[in-house]
Amino acid sequence: MTTVSRTLLFVFCLVGVSLTRAHSPNPFSGQQAPPPDPCYDESGAARRCIPEFINAAFGQEVSVSSVCGRPPSRSCSVVERGDDRPSVRTCQICDASDPRRAHPASYLTDLNSAHNLTCWQSENLHSSPYNVTLTLSLGKKFEITYVSLQFCSPRPESMAIYKSMDYGKTWTPYQFYSSQCRRMYNRPNKATITKQNEQEAVCTDGHTDPYPLSGGLIAFSTLDGRPSGKDFDSSPVLQDWVTVTDIRVVFSRPQLPRELGEDPQGLSGTLPAYFYAVGDFQVGGRCKCNGHASRCVKDRDEKLVCDCKHNTEGAECDRCKPFHYDRPWQRATAREANECLPCNCNLHARRCRFNMELYKLSGRKSGGVCMNCRHNTAGRHCHYCKEGFYRDLARPITHRRACKACDCHPVGAAGKTCNQTTGQCPCKDGVTGITCNRCAKGYQQSRSPVAPCIKIPVINPTAVVSSTEGPADCESYCKPVKGNLKINMKKYCKKDYAVQVSVLDMETVGDWAKFSVNLVSVYKSRGDPLKRGDHILWIHMKDLACKCPRIQMSKRYLILGTSEGVSGPERVGLVADKTSLVIQWRDVWARRLRKFQRKEKKGKCSKA
Repeated sequence: MTTVSRTLLFVFCLVGVSLTRAHSPNPFSGQQAPPPDPCYDESGAARRCIPEFINAAFGQEVSVSSVCGRPPSRSCSVVERGDDRPSVRTCQICDASDPRRAHPASYLTDLNSAHNLTCWQSENLHSSPYNVTLTLSLGKKFEITYVSLQFCSPRPESMAIYKSMDYGKTWTPYQFYSSQCRRMYNRPNKATITKQNEQEAVCTDGHTDPYPLSGGLIAFSTLDGRPSGKDFDSSPVLQDWVTVTDIRVVFSRPQLPRELGEDPQGLSGTLPAYFYAVGDFQVGGRCKCNGHASRCVKDRDEKLVCDCKHNTEGAECDRCKPFHYDRPWQRATAREANECLPCNCNLHARRCRFNMELYKLSGRKSGGVCMNCRHNTAGRHCHYCKEGFYRDLARPITHRRACKACDCHPVGAAGKTCNQTTGQCPCKDGVTGITCNRCAKGYQQSRSPVAPCIKIPVINPTAVVSSTEGPADCESYCKPVKGNLKINMKKYCKKDYAVQVSVLDMETVGDWAKFSVNLVSVYKSRGDPLKRGDHILWIHMKDLACKCPRIQMSKRYLILGTSEGVSGPERVGLVADKTSLVIQWRDVWARRLRKFQRKEKKGKCSKA
């Protein structure tokens, strides 16, 4: 192989800059510490980064449709001697079994140096068709700047370059070369490239001159002459145009003797044999990483992939990493790195998705939606507590226990959802407490689940007593029962009944308070026997107003009364008044009352 000519170096400089800005070497770079990662600046902010510009074909295997030496063959070529001396024909033997005389496809992409002159050579082509194909697989998507071939034979009269973006499944024309573009490829010669057709292959005769007879170059620039090449970052069309996984070169017609100005019989007096020979096949470009990686590496399967940064992933850093969907993936540009951003889920979710409508509504700032919020949170960002829970303001929203259960009382609350800030449950009428677990002031407990607390009637004790007994106050009215409320055998014997009750509910009927009670135990009952269960207890309002007796909801009481009924069929049940003994129940009394029962049976009440 020969060294790269000055023409190719010029193409590299011209086109390489069009694709992306290359960093010029700094002569003092050895004195400075390199940045930790080219994809981030000194402050840690993301910036566009690109892999180095390389000859992507170097060392890669090229599949060829023809190679000389099987069987050994003799080929001749014309060699220019320079110094105005006439050219001479030289002949050589190609033998694939002899390394010194072989011209395999590996010579297309091996080391290129002046001391390593190697050429691939096709079989001799005696007659049309003259098609020979070279196919190069890059193993990954590259953004290429040029394709060049340096010939050891005269440059072909007609040839085509094709590209594939899907690893050889489909092929697209890239460039045609011919002195007869219309006849060979049905295309005009040197068609004008506009923005409307800048992703189409054109045909040119600019490289069909057969001279030099050896060492001639054909170099195709992917962006040269393309109108959007100066603004490559903003041109998805050209970004797609330069993207390649495979390159195919098809030689369609060699330089025939009339083009070379030769005698068709040649110096040997025999019909000439034609062949193609290439010493260097180059594809200049960068590993395609969309501005999100500074290098490509081999993965576990030895496949070339981008070393992605900016929270991206994929063979070309072409998608955002999981949980980094707060804005859509975009290619990095010189102005904006377009780093993928994590969703804001306040540490309560592991997955999220992107929503374009929300992204637009936010002014293109945030489109992430958290999925499966944990720790009793809810919302797009898991930023508030779900139904049945409220915020514990003593903890940050990111805390695992930032949301506390409402624990609304199943009877006292009107629903299970409490205030998100205070935790206050919605209480029914007359119910209070943060969980609606008690009656408000002025209300007392009822047995109804619909209205668990009812309003206590407002009673004027003086007015009640005065209207019934004349001018008096509660102290004088209740005086007969004032004194020691201890129970003894004498008091037990004087009463008609002795029962333990649990007060459930109350309503007013005229001048009477009607209490719904549950009869827990019966210790004495004259007349008709009392049975455990639900009963009615009547107390006149004047007695209740002066708190003789005193009754509270949901409490248990021992009642020793002198009457079993109340006059009138509408008031059947127990009755208690200021003469009755009504004391809040103590469990230790059960044994004492059983003792009184036994004594009564033995006739001791008659002696009391």
